[in-house]
Amino acid sequence: MKTDIRIYHGDIVFAPSAKKLEENEDSYIVVEDGTVSGIYEHIPDDMKALPVTDFGRNLITPAFSDLHVHGAQFVQRGIAMDCLLKDWLNDYTFPQEAKFKDPEYGKLCYDAFVEDMLRHGTFHANVFTTVHRETSEYLFHTMEKKGMYGFVGKVNMDCHCPDYLKEDTDRSLRETEEFLAGHTRPGKVRPILVPRFAPVCSEKLLKGLGALARKYQCGIHTHLVESRWEAATALECFPGYESDAQIYEKTGLLGHGPSIFAHVIFPTGQDTEILKHYESFAVHCPEATNNVIAGIMPLKRLEIEDVKVAIGTDVGAAGSLAVYRQIAKAVQLSKLKEFYEPGEGKTITLAQAFYHATKQGGELFGKVGSFEKGYRFNALVIENMEDPWSPLSAAKRLERFCYAGDDRNIMERFIDGVMLPKLA
Repeated sequence: MKTDIRIYHGDIVFAPSAKKLEENEDSYIVVEDGTVSGIYEHIPDDMKALPVTDFGRNLITPAFSDLHVHGAQFVQRGIAMDCLLKDWLNDYTFPQEAKFKDPEYGKLCYDAFVEDMLRHGTFHANVFTTVHRETSEYLFHTMEKKGMYGFVGKVNMDCHCPDYLKEDTDRSLRETEEFLAGHTRPGKVRPILVPRFAPVCSEKLLKGLGALARKYQCGIHTHLVESRWEAATALECFPGYESDAQIYEKTGLLGHGPSIFAHVIFPTGQDTEILKHYESFAVHCPEATNNVIAGIMPLKRLEIEDVKVAIGTDVGAAGSLAVYRQIAKAVQLSKLKEFYEPGEGKTITLAQAFYHATKQGGELFGKVGSFEKGYRFNALVIENMEDPWSPLSAAKRLERFCYAGDDRNIMERFIDGVMLPKLA
Protein backbone atom coordinates (compact mmCIF):
# COMPACT_ATOMS: atom_id res chain seq x y z
CA MET A 1 0.00 0.00 0.00
CA LYS A 2 1.33 3.41 -0.94
CA THR A 3 2.26 5.67 1.98
CA ASP A 4 0.77 9.17 2.01
CA ILE A 5 3.63 11.53 2.92
CA ARG A 6 3.07 15.22 3.60
CA ILE A 7 5.74 17.78 4.45
CA TYR A 8 5.03 21.10 6.19
CA HIS A 9 7.46 23.94 6.78
CA GLY A 10 7.16 26.52 9.55
CA ASP A 11 8.18 27.33 13.10
CA ILE A 12 7.25 24.18 14.97
CA VAL A 13 6.66 24.28 18.73
CA PHE A 14 5.31 21.71 21.19
CA ALA A 15 5.78 20.55 24.79
CA PRO A 16 7.23 17.03 25.16
CA SER A 17 7.32 17.57 28.93
CA ALA A 18 6.17 20.12 31.50
CA LYS A 19 9.69 21.49 31.80
CA LYS A 20 10.15 23.16 28.43
CA LEU A 21 8.81 23.98 25.02
CA GLU A 22 10.67 22.43 22.13
CA GLU A 23 11.18 25.01 19.38
CA ASN A 24 12.08 24.01 15.84
CA GLU A 25 12.18 27.24 13.87
CA ASP A 26 12.52 27.19 10.08
CA SER A 27 11.99 23.42 10.13
CA TYR A 28 10.07 20.66 8.36
CA ILE A 29 7.63 18.23 9.92
CA VAL A 30 7.01 15.03 7.96
CA VAL A 31 3.65 13.33 8.31
CA GLU A 32 3.09 9.79 7.05
CA ASP A 33 -0.50 8.52 6.88
CA GLY A 34 -1.57 11.13 9.41
CA THR A 35 1.22 10.37 11.89
CA VAL A 36 4.36 12.41 12.63
CA SER A 37 7.48 10.59 11.44
CA GLY A 38 10.03 13.30 12.21
CA ILE A 39 11.07 16.94 12.38
CA TYR A 40 14.08 18.10 10.35
CA GLU A 41 16.15 21.21 9.79
CA HIS A 42 16.44 20.14 6.14
CA ILE A 43 14.27 17.87 4.03
CA PRO A 44 15.69 14.32 4.04
CA ASP A 45 17.38 13.41 0.75
CA ASP A 46 14.87 10.66 -0.04
CA MET A 47 12.00 13.15 0.26
CA LYS A 48 13.36 16.11 -1.69
CA ALA A 49 11.16 15.36 -4.67
CA LEU A 50 7.99 15.58 -2.59
CA PRO A 51 5.93 18.79 -2.47
CA VAL A 52 6.17 20.99 0.60
CA THR A 53 3.43 23.14 2.10
CA ASP A 54 5.23 26.24 3.30
CA PHE A 55 3.76 28.19 6.22
CA GLY A 56 6.76 30.52 6.42
CA ARG A 57 7.37 31.82 9.95
CA ASN A 58 3.90 30.95 11.16
CA LEU A 59 3.64 28.56 14.07
CA ILE A 60 2.76 24.89 13.76
CA THR A 61 1.51 23.56 17.13
CA PRO A 62 -0.46 20.58 18.44
CA ALA A 63 -4.22 21.00 18.73
CA PHE A 64 -5.78 21.40 22.17
CA SER A 65 -7.56 18.99 24.51
CA ASP A 66 -10.45 20.20 26.70
CA LEU A 67 -10.96 17.64 29.45
CA HIS A 68 -13.95 19.28 31.11
CA VAL A 69 -16.60 21.15 29.16
CA HIS A 70 -20.42 21.26 29.30
CA GLY A 71 -21.78 21.15 25.76
CA ALA A 72 -25.28 21.99 26.99
CA GLN A 73 -24.03 25.13 28.72
CA PHE A 74 -22.55 26.63 25.57
CA VAL A 75 -25.59 28.88 25.18
CA GLN A 76 -25.10 30.36 28.67
CA ARG A 77 -21.40 31.17 28.36
CA GLY A 78 -20.59 34.52 29.94
CA ILE A 79 -23.95 34.74 31.76
CA ALA A 80 -24.55 35.02 35.54
CA MET A 81 -20.85 35.29 36.27
CA ASP A 82 -21.61 37.27 39.43
CA CYS A 83 -23.07 34.14 41.11
CA LEU A 84 -21.38 31.49 43.19
CA LEU A 85 -21.77 27.84 42.26
CA LYS A 86 -24.95 26.87 44.14
CA ASP A 87 -27.00 29.84 42.93
CA TRP A 88 -25.51 29.65 39.45
CA LEU A 89 -26.64 26.04 39.15
CA ASN A 90 -30.12 26.45 40.60
CA ASP A 91 -31.05 29.79 39.06
CA TYR A 92 -29.48 29.50 35.62
CA THR A 93 -27.86 26.20 34.71
CA PHE A 94 -30.52 23.69 35.69
CA PRO A 95 -33.33 25.64 33.93
CA GLN A 96 -31.14 25.89 30.83
CA GLU A 97 -30.33 22.17 30.79
CA ALA A 98 -34.02 21.30 31.10
CA LYS A 99 -34.51 22.70 27.57
CA PHE A 100 -32.56 19.74 26.17
CA LYS A 101 -35.68 17.64 26.55
CA ASP A 102 -36.54 19.20 23.19
CA PRO A 103 -34.36 17.42 20.58
CA GLU A 104 -34.46 20.35 18.16
CA TYR A 105 -33.20 22.76 20.79
CA GLY A 106 -30.42 20.34 21.71
CA LYS A 107 -29.34 19.89 18.10
CA LEU A 108 -29.06 23.64 17.53
CA CYS A 109 -26.92 24.08 20.64
CA TYR A 110 -24.67 21.08 20.05
CA ASP A 111 -24.06 21.96 16.40
CA ALA A 112 -22.89 25.42 17.43
CA PHE A 113 -20.85 23.99 20.31
CA VAL A 114 -18.94 21.52 18.13
CA GLU A 115 -18.30 24.12 15.44
CA ASP A 116 -16.92 26.54 18.02
CA MET A 117 -14.61 23.93 19.50
CA LEU A 118 -13.12 23.32 16.07
CA ARG A 119 -12.87 27.06 15.46
CA HIS A 120 -10.75 27.46 18.61
CA GLY A 121 -8.49 24.50 17.80
CA THR A 122 -9.94 21.97 20.25
CA PHE A 123 -10.04 18.58 18.54
CA HIS A 124 -10.14 16.36 21.64
CA ALA A 125 -12.81 16.89 24.29
CA ASN A 126 -14.36 15.21 27.32
CA VAL A 127 -17.94 16.48 27.38
CA PHE A 128 -20.80 16.69 29.88
CA THR A 129 -24.25 16.65 28.31
CA THR A 130 -27.54 16.52 30.29
CA VAL A 131 -29.83 13.81 31.66
CA HIS A 132 -31.49 13.52 28.24
CA ARG A 133 -30.30 10.47 26.28
CA GLU A 134 -31.58 11.49 22.84
CA THR A 135 -29.69 14.77 22.66
CA SER A 136 -26.62 13.17 24.27
CA GLU A 137 -26.62 10.66 21.41
CA TYR A 138 -26.81 13.53 18.94
CA LEU A 139 -23.68 15.17 20.36
CA PHE A 140 -21.82 11.85 20.31
CA HIS A 141 -22.55 11.32 16.62
CA THR A 142 -21.89 14.96 15.70
CA MET A 143 -18.38 14.78 17.16
CA GLU A 144 -17.83 11.49 15.31
CA LYS A 145 -18.88 13.02 11.99
CA LYS A 146 -16.43 15.90 12.45
CA GLY A 147 -13.56 13.47 13.04
CA MET A 148 -12.98 14.63 16.61
CA TYR A 149 -11.61 12.60 19.50
CA GLY A 150 -13.86 12.55 22.54
CA PHE A 151 -15.65 11.10 25.50
CA VAL A 152 -19.37 11.79 25.84
CA GLY A 153 -21.76 10.61 28.52
CA LYS A 154 -25.36 11.03 29.57
CA VAL A 155 -25.56 12.85 32.91
CA ASN A 156 -27.06 11.11 35.97
CA MET A 157 -28.79 12.87 38.89
CA ASP A 158 -31.63 11.46 41.01
CA CYS A 159 -31.83 13.55 44.19
CA HIS A 160 -31.33 17.03 45.67
CA CYS A 161 -32.01 18.72 42.35
CA PRO A 162 -35.05 20.34 40.69
CA ASP A 163 -37.92 17.96 39.97
CA TYR A 164 -37.82 18.83 36.27
CA LEU A 165 -34.33 17.27 36.02
CA LYS A 166 -34.56 14.62 38.73
CA GLU A 167 -34.39 11.11 37.31
CA ASP A 168 -36.00 7.94 38.55
CA THR A 169 -33.02 5.87 39.66
CA ASP A 170 -33.90 2.69 37.79
CA ARG A 171 -34.74 4.57 34.62
CA SER A 172 -31.51 6.55 34.85
CA LEU A 173 -29.51 3.32 35.06
CA ARG A 174 -31.51 1.70 32.27
CA GLU A 175 -31.03 4.63 29.87
CA THR A 176 -27.35 4.85 30.77
CA GLU A 177 -26.88 1.18 29.92
CA GLU A 178 -28.68 1.69 26.61
CA PHE A 179 -26.28 4.54 25.87
CA LEU A 180 -23.24 2.40 26.72
CA ALA A 181 -24.49 -0.66 24.85
CA GLY A 182 -24.99 1.42 21.73
CA HIS A 183 -21.34 2.48 21.63
CA THR A 184 -19.31 -0.65 22.28
CA ARG A 185 -17.41 -0.63 18.98
CA PRO A 186 -13.99 1.04 18.98
CA GLY A 187 -13.88 4.62 17.78
CA LYS A 188 -12.35 8.02 18.36
CA VAL A 189 -15.44 9.11 20.33
CA ARG A 190 -16.23 6.83 23.26
CA PRO A 191 -18.86 6.68 26.01
CA ILE A 192 -18.19 7.56 29.63
CA LEU A 193 -20.23 7.58 32.84
CA VAL A 194 -21.24 11.02 34.10
CA PRO A 195 -22.72 11.20 37.59
CA ARG A 196 -22.96 14.98 37.86
CA PHE A 197 -21.49 15.18 41.34
CA ALA A 198 -22.06 13.30 44.58
CA PRO A 199 -24.68 15.64 46.14
CA VAL A 200 -27.22 14.96 43.35
CA CYS A 201 -26.67 11.19 43.20
CA SER A 202 -28.03 8.56 45.58
CA GLU A 203 -25.86 5.72 46.79
CA LYS A 204 -28.11 3.31 44.87
CA LEU A 205 -27.47 5.25 41.66
CA LEU A 206 -23.70 5.37 42.12
CA LYS A 207 -23.50 1.67 42.96
CA GLY A 208 -25.61 0.90 39.90
CA LEU A 209 -23.26 2.99 37.76
CA GLY A 210 -20.35 1.14 39.35
CA ALA A 211 -21.86 -2.13 38.15
CA LEU A 212 -22.17 -0.69 34.64
CA ALA A 213 -18.57 0.50 34.81
CA ARG A 214 -17.45 -3.06 35.50
CA LYS A 215 -19.72 -4.59 32.86
CA TYR A 216 -18.72 -2.22 30.07
CA GLN A 217 -15.18 -1.38 31.28
CA CYS A 218 -16.14 2.26 31.21
CA GLY A 219 -14.59 5.35 32.80
CA ILE A 220 -16.08 8.20 34.81
CA HIS A 221 -16.23 11.98 34.38
CA THR A 222 -17.50 14.09 37.27
CA HIS A 223 -16.78 17.07 39.53
CA LEU A 224 -14.65 16.69 42.65
CA VAL A 225 -14.19 19.01 45.65
CA GLU A 226 -14.95 21.92 43.36
CA SER A 227 -16.18 24.21 46.13
CA ARG A 228 -16.35 24.15 49.91
CA TRP A 229 -20.14 23.88 49.59
CA GLU A 230 -19.94 20.87 47.25
CA ALA A 231 -17.26 19.10 49.30
CA ALA A 232 -19.19 19.49 52.57
CA THR A 233 -22.54 18.57 51.01
CA ALA A 234 -21.09 15.42 49.43
CA LEU A 235 -20.05 14.06 52.83
CA GLU A 236 -23.39 15.05 54.37
CA CYS A 237 -25.17 13.06 51.67
CA PHE A 238 -22.83 10.07 52.11
CA PRO A 239 -22.32 9.54 55.86
CA GLY A 240 -19.63 6.99 56.58
CA TYR A 241 -17.50 8.03 53.60
CA GLU A 242 -14.29 9.89 54.34
CA SER A 243 -13.71 11.99 51.23
CA ASP A 244 -15.31 13.02 47.97
CA ALA A 245 -13.08 10.72 45.90
CA GLN A 246 -13.73 7.78 48.23
CA ILE A 247 -17.45 7.98 47.38
CA TYR A 248 -16.65 7.04 43.77
CA GLU A 249 -14.06 4.46 44.78
CA LYS A 250 -16.33 2.62 47.25
CA THR A 251 -19.30 2.59 44.90
CA GLY A 252 -17.18 0.78 42.32
CA LEU A 253 -16.77 3.51 39.73
CA LEU A 254 -12.97 3.61 39.59
CA GLY A 255 -10.50 1.31 37.93
CA HIS A 256 -12.54 0.27 34.88
CA GLY A 257 -11.52 3.04 32.51
CA PRO A 258 -10.22 6.59 32.68
CA SER A 259 -11.33 8.70 35.64
CA ILE A 260 -11.53 12.43 35.06
CA PHE A 261 -12.28 14.79 37.95
CA ALA A 262 -13.00 18.44 37.28
CA HIS A 263 -11.64 21.27 39.45
CA VAL A 264 -10.10 19.41 42.46
CA ILE A 265 -9.70 22.70 44.30
CA PHE A 266 -9.95 21.52 47.90
CA PRO A 267 -8.54 17.95 47.86
CA THR A 268 -7.83 16.13 51.10
CA GLY A 269 -4.80 13.88 51.37
CA GLN A 270 -7.09 10.90 50.80
CA ASP A 271 -8.56 12.47 47.65
CA THR A 272 -5.06 12.95 46.27
CA GLU A 273 -4.00 9.40 47.09
CA ILE A 274 -7.08 7.95 45.36
CA LEU A 275 -6.51 10.06 42.24
CA LYS A 276 -2.88 9.01 42.14
CA HIS A 277 -3.71 5.32 42.67
CA TYR A 278 -6.15 5.21 39.75
CA GLU A 279 -4.01 7.46 37.51
CA SER A 280 -6.93 9.89 37.37
CA PHE A 281 -6.88 13.27 35.69
CA ALA A 282 -7.48 16.39 37.77
CA VAL A 283 -8.81 19.04 35.39
CA HIS A 284 -7.89 22.66 36.02
CA CYS A 285 -10.55 25.09 34.75
CA PRO A 286 -9.00 28.47 35.63
CA GLU A 287 -11.59 30.92 34.32
CA ALA A 288 -14.58 28.94 35.54
CA THR A 289 -13.23 28.52 39.05
CA ASN A 290 -12.51 32.22 39.15
CA ASN A 291 -16.05 33.04 38.02
CA VAL A 292 -18.42 30.81 40.01
CA ILE A 293 -16.43 28.64 42.40
CA ALA A 294 -14.01 31.03 44.16
CA GLY A 295 -10.99 28.81 44.52
CA ILE A 296 -7.77 27.87 42.72
CA MET A 297 -6.56 24.33 42.08
CA PRO A 298 -3.26 23.56 43.85
CA LEU A 299 -1.82 22.58 40.48
CA LYS A 300 1.83 22.52 41.42
CA ARG A 301 1.19 20.46 44.56
CA LEU A 302 -0.86 17.92 42.62
CA GLU A 303 1.88 17.64 40.02
CA ILE A 304 4.52 17.11 42.71
CA GLU A 305 2.34 14.36 44.17
CA ASP A 306 2.23 12.66 40.73
CA VAL A 307 -1.40 13.42 39.92
CA LYS A 308 -2.07 13.95 36.22
CA VAL A 309 -3.29 17.47 35.46
CA ALA A 310 -5.19 18.57 32.37
CA ILE A 311 -6.90 21.80 31.31
CA GLY A 312 -10.61 22.42 30.78
CA THR A 313 -12.68 25.42 29.78
CA ASP A 314 -15.77 24.38 31.78
CA VAL A 315 -18.03 26.38 29.47
CA GLY A 316 -20.51 27.80 30.41
CA ALA A 317 -18.84 28.82 33.69
CA ALA A 318 -16.17 30.23 31.40
CA GLY A 319 -16.92 32.69 28.63
CA SER A 320 -15.15 30.93 25.79
CA LEU A 321 -14.13 27.52 24.44
CA ALA A 322 -10.59 28.82 23.83
CA VAL A 323 -8.28 26.43 25.68
CA TYR A 324 -5.35 28.70 24.86
CA ARG A 325 -6.90 31.40 27.04
CA GLN A 326 -7.08 28.88 29.89
CA ILE A 327 -3.35 28.28 29.45
CA ALA A 328 -2.72 31.97 30.10
CA LYS A 329 -5.17 32.06 33.01
CA ALA A 330 -3.57 28.98 34.60
CA VAL A 331 -0.29 30.88 34.78
CA GLN A 332 -2.02 33.97 36.14
CA LEU A 333 -3.88 32.07 38.85
CA SER A 334 -0.75 30.20 39.91
CA LYS A 335 0.76 33.58 40.79
CA LEU A 336 -2.25 34.48 42.92
CA LYS A 337 -2.11 31.07 44.59
CA GLU A 338 1.54 31.57 45.47
CA PHE A 339 0.99 35.13 46.71
CA TYR A 340 -2.06 34.50 48.90
CA GLU A 341 -1.32 30.92 49.96
CA PRO A 342 2.46 30.54 50.25
CA GLY A 343 3.46 26.90 50.28
CA GLU A 344 0.29 25.72 48.51
CA GLY A 345 1.79 26.01 45.08
CA LYS A 346 4.39 27.71 42.99
CA THR A 347 4.00 29.84 39.90
CA ILE A 348 3.89 27.66 36.81
CA THR A 349 5.38 28.45 33.42
CA LEU A 350 3.66 28.82 30.08
CA ALA A 351 5.45 25.65 28.95
CA GLN A 352 3.92 23.70 31.83
CA ALA A 353 0.40 25.01 31.20
CA PHE A 354 0.74 24.30 27.47
CA TYR A 355 1.89 20.75 28.25
CA HIS A 356 -1.20 20.13 30.39
CA ALA A 357 -3.44 21.45 27.60
CA THR A 358 -1.82 19.42 24.83
CA LYS A 359 0.31 16.36 25.57
CA GLN A 360 -0.84 15.42 29.07
CA GLY A 361 -4.51 16.07 28.40
CA GLY A 362 -4.11 14.32 25.08
CA GLU A 363 -3.07 11.10 26.85
CA LEU A 364 -6.76 10.46 27.49
CA PHE A 365 -7.37 10.03 23.75
CA GLY A 366 -4.22 8.19 22.68
CA LYS A 367 -1.14 9.59 20.94
CA VAL A 368 -2.30 13.15 20.36
CA GLY A 369 -1.10 16.49 21.69
CA SER A 370 2.56 16.33 20.73
CA PHE A 371 4.80 16.13 17.67
CA GLU A 372 7.07 13.33 18.81
CA LYS A 373 7.42 10.44 16.39
CA GLY A 374 4.30 8.28 16.33
CA TYR A 375 1.87 11.01 17.39
CA ARG A 376 -1.12 11.82 15.21
CA PHE A 377 -0.79 15.07 13.30
CA ASN A 378 -3.64 16.91 15.00
CA ALA A 379 -2.31 20.38 14.51
CA LEU A 380 -2.88 24.10 14.16
CA VAL A 381 -1.14 26.71 12.04
CA ILE A 382 -1.12 29.99 13.97
CA GLU A 383 -0.23 33.38 12.55
CA ASN A 384 3.24 34.74 13.26
CA MET A 385 1.88 37.39 15.69
CA GLU A 386 5.15 39.29 15.99
CA ASP A 387 5.63 42.98 15.20
CA PRO A 388 7.71 43.29 12.01
CA TRP A 389 10.26 45.57 13.70
CA SER A 390 10.61 43.32 16.79
CA PRO A 391 11.15 39.62 16.01
CA LEU A 392 10.24 37.05 18.68
CA SER A 393 11.11 33.42 19.26
CA ALA A 394 8.52 30.75 18.51
CA ALA A 395 7.90 30.30 22.24
CA LYS A 396 7.25 34.00 22.75
CA ARG A 397 4.87 34.11 19.79
CA LEU A 398 2.98 31.13 21.23
CA GLU A 399 2.76 32.95 24.55
CA ARG A 400 1.40 36.05 22.81
CA PHE A 401 -1.23 33.92 21.09
CA CYS A 402 -2.36 32.44 24.42
CA TYR A 403 -2.68 35.88 26.03
CA ALA A 404 -3.71 38.11 23.15
CA GLY A 405 -4.82 35.90 20.26
CA ASP A 406 -8.14 34.46 19.19
CA ASP A 407 -9.58 32.03 16.65
CA ARG A 408 -8.95 34.49 13.82
CA ASN A 409 -5.22 33.86 14.28
CA ILE A 410 -5.64 30.15 13.54
CA MET A 411 -4.91 29.81 9.84
CA GLU A 412 -5.27 26.05 9.30
CA ARG A 413 -6.47 23.02 11.23
CA PHE A 414 -5.49 19.34 10.77
CA ILE A 415 -7.06 16.19 12.23
CA ASP A 416 -5.20 12.93 11.55
CA GLY A 417 -3.15 14.75 8.94
CA VAL A 418 -6.18 15.96 6.99
CA MET A 419 -6.61 19.70 6.58
CA LEU A 420 -10.10 20.78 7.68
CA PRO A 421 -12.26 22.94 5.43
CA LYS A 422 -12.26 26.65 6.20
CA LEU A 423 -14.79 27.50 8.89
CA ALA A 424 -17.48 30.07 8.22
